[in-house]
Amino acid sequence: MKISAQRAVALDAPASLERRRAERADLVVRVDYQTVDEFFSEFARNINEGGLFVESETPHPLGTRVDLQFQLPGSDEPAQVTGSVVRISPGSADEPPGMGILFDDLDSQTRQRINEMVRRLRAGSR
Repeated sequence: MKISAQRAVALDAPASLERRRAERADLVVRVDYQTVDEFFSEFARNINEGGLFVESETPHPLGTRVDLQFQLPGSDEPAQVTGSVVRISPGSADEPPGMGILFDDLDSQTRQRINEMVRRLRAGSR
């Protein structure tokens, strides 16, 4: 996947220049994912309607496409989605090292399940 120069600059911008479209909801869940030639198992630390943050000491480069599978709380079936790495965090006091993954073309049922869970998580944190 190709990322435009303008998009890449936005991805490397400081955290204070928040570009996320939706507020994150805290969620710790194991995420199994694979790239073209490797398989990984890490933990997601938060999620929103458009993607999630995967904690990793060795995040993949921007633009890397990944196939993800994770269990949504209260769901019998794991969510299986495709996404792309759109942000890399080296780690800080506020956030562990890892990568932000933007979901690509979710099917309507998976999108609805994720959106409902995110709304429940946000409502519970207020």
